[in-house]
Amino acid sequence: MAQGAWLRVRRVEILLVEDNAGDAVLIRRVLSECPVPVNLHIARDGEQALLMVEASGFKPDLIVLDLNIPRIPGMSLLERWSQTDLPVVVFSSSLNERDRALELGAREFIHKPTDLEEFTDAVCQIVQKWAQPQADGTAV
Repeated sequence: MAQGAWLRVRRVEILLVEDNAGDAVLIRRVLSECPVPVNLHIARDGEQALLMVEASGFKPDLIVLDLNIPRIPGMSLLERWSQTDLPVVVFSSSLNERDRALELGAREFIHKPTDLEEFTDAVCQIVQKWAQPQADGTAV
């Protein structure tokens, strides 16, 4: 590296749409320990997520979406976002809507593990697979 040149690592912007406070806290903790630098934004319901994305012009590198959320259901958000290039990974305890979520453009559907270690691994894998910054500074 040339003298004075610094490698700049862009933080990945992730929107977590999750109404379970315990899961949100755990995901925040896991992401703080991941090797990928992350700015985590949390929406507690579908309405808040929609407002964050549409009203503010915020364009996250990745959306991690729980399907079972209040106000606007996760599947309705997926339907809306299927017309955009927003990358969405569904991370849900429900398996009922897996095929439909993938049809609507979810990059992946991951069933939330109940085991703490498996949960931690799943969250890290989501970020490493779908939100890794590329050489040009953009996420996947």
